[in-house]
Amino acid sequence: MKTSQQLIAEAKAGINEVSIADLSNALKADNETILIDVREPAEFAQQHISGAINYPRGVLEMNIHNHPKVAATGCEPQNALQQLAQYPLYLICRSGGRSALAAEALQRMGFSQIYSVAGGMQAWLDAGLAVKQ
Repeated sequence: MKTSQQLIAEAKAGINEVSIADLSNALKADNETILIDVREPAEFAQQHISGAINYPRGVLEMNIHNHPKVAATGCEPQNALQQLAQYPLYLICRSGGRSALAAEALQRMGFSQIYSVAGGMQAWLDAGLAVKQ
């Protein structure tokens, strides 16, 4: 048996984790960065980072091919995933656990530019960075 913390620690050992500063810089640098908030809809509705798309952890793998960056192309899910894989994907949750598990899952789907934000929204808020409410 494993605790959730052990599972998260294992996931973090095999993914790319970045700081909130890294995320902030990526969001400022270009229009190619995709930010996915994997928290529950109620959490997202309270406050989120501008430009983030909410795909809760429980449905991420089933819905990611519908991301607005590729949904307008009208292509099949497999092609949408291949197009989306060309962009850096940043994942954020409340504290970094769910985003780590989500990053691990997306890596298993074949995504390579996946980044889990260490400390999550809590770190973002603690740093006084802007949110949408």
